[in-house]
Amino acid sequence: MSTPNPPGSDEQALLNSARQTLQREQAGIGAIARRLDGRFPLACRALLACRGRVIVTGMGKSGHIAGKIASTLASTGTPAFFMHPAEAGHGDLGMITRQDAVLALSNSGETAEILMLLPHLRRLGVPLIAFTGRLDSTLALAANVALDVSVEQEACPHNLAPTTSTTAALAMGDALAVAVLEARGFTAADFARAHPGGALGRRLLLHVEDIMRRDAALPRVTPATPLAAGLVEMSAKGLGLTAVLDPQGRVLGVFSDGDLRRALDRRLDLHATTMGQAMTVGGRTIGPRELAVSAANLMEAHRVTALLVVDERQHLIGALNVHDLMRAGVV
Repeated sequence: MSTPNPPGSDEQALLNSARQTLQREQAGIGAIARRLDGRFPLACRALLACRGRVIVTGMGKSGHIAGKIASTLASTGTPAFFMHPAEAGHGDLGMITRQDAVLALSNSGETAEILMLLPHLRRLGVPLIAFTGRLDSTLALAANVALDVSVEQEACPHNLAPTTSTTAALAMGDALAVAVLEARGFTAADFARAHPGGALGRRLLLHVEDIMRRDAALPRVTPATPLAAGLVEMSAKGLGLTAVLDPQGRVLGVFSDGDLRRALDRRLDLHATTMGQAMTVGGRTIGPRELAVSAANLMEAHRVTALLVVDERQHLIGALNVHDLMRAGVV
């Protein structure tokens, strides 16, 4: 026997509910943006002046938001971690030193586990920043800086489940983290160093020399090498090209799959023609300290699938192709 659909579960009702939730949360963020005042720069300066770490704390849903804010701060140049306020009274208060700053989240400003921390924070003399929905609350009055994250109503139809309020606190945390990272001059490369395992880290930290092929893996011939022998060298090394070098190992040119097609179109004799006669003079090259993503961009711009790597005197020191970039996760 099938169960009838509950009231309000038809497609249009679900879409309307979703839109209303998003609109209420958007309105909540807009309201806190309009209320920003001189207290926000004070909060930023407290974080910028911190010589230790920023301890972010909150209970329940605010705790989940606090954890995310701590993670965002840590990845954008402000060392931070989350401390569970209920565990703080059982030894975790030892995490806080006099060099630290504390960011506490409580919508009511009266969360018992947060208020329990206040005497200890006063003894240490650490700056306390509060995110709260009540600027007249115990937490707000005890804080060095209290930021107003109050919302008119939750997205929950009963105005009970923390929804708009947690979104507003999360957005304020992002605003604080971004303002501070900009004040620090935090760059994309700095971000990548904190994310070496991610795609951005690979794109911004990997250099050509980290992934290029070297030594015996490099296809190389002389200008006098017969075209047929050059093709054997190309095939053996599997790069889709071979370097044509002078006696000192400097790159004179490159012979690629495209050059082979052109040679066949011209009906060149594979045994009588030399590599010097069929090569592309110069060819596309890149330096070893260039970012690997620059190699990918160069390949795309010039519609080639492989590059030679040369030093400042044009000596061949490596080579790579698009498959090397793919294995390294650059493309």
